[in-house]
Amino acid sequence: MAATVAGGSLAWLVLAGGASVAAETPEAAAADEAPGYAVEDFSYPQADKILAEQGILLKRGDGHIVLVECAGGTGLIEVWARRQDNKKICFRATGNSGWLTMEIPAVHSIKGNDYTTEVDMTVGSEKKSFDITSNAWTSVGESADEQGREHMLVEIRTAK
Repeated sequence: MAATVAGGSLAWLVLAGGASVAAETPEAAAADEAPGYAVEDFSYPQADKILAEQGILLKRGDGHIVLVECAGGTGLIEVWARRQDNKKICFRATGNSGWLTMEIPAVHSIKGNDYTTEVDMTVGSEKKSFDITSNAWTSVGESADEQGREHMLVEIRTAK
């Protein structure tokens, strides 16, 4: 029995010693120095530049709704905002679905594309959602509000 206990103790020491030797190998050291995980925060690329140049605050999205030039584009989501000198702001939807958060004040009309589109707007502390008609203009915000209050567009969601 003493031989069995001694053999078991010896086996345990070998295994324990082997574990500490394995932890000190170059492979283990390299694994400890590996870069961390990349974490996507969904921030809109070049949002600061867009805000400075166009006065549009784009916050976050999944990359399937992007700001584009309106000239000559078809199949776009078009937004009319009174504070943008009544110029259209256009977005292209790609993929099967998408979302984009933003702050565009004084939005009063949105033209949908082939996607099912829903927008969220705020007026004061109140939040309102509007379903956008496909390929047609939909009155939203102040043009759909009985009191004519100015609404801010805060999110666009699309799905095929």
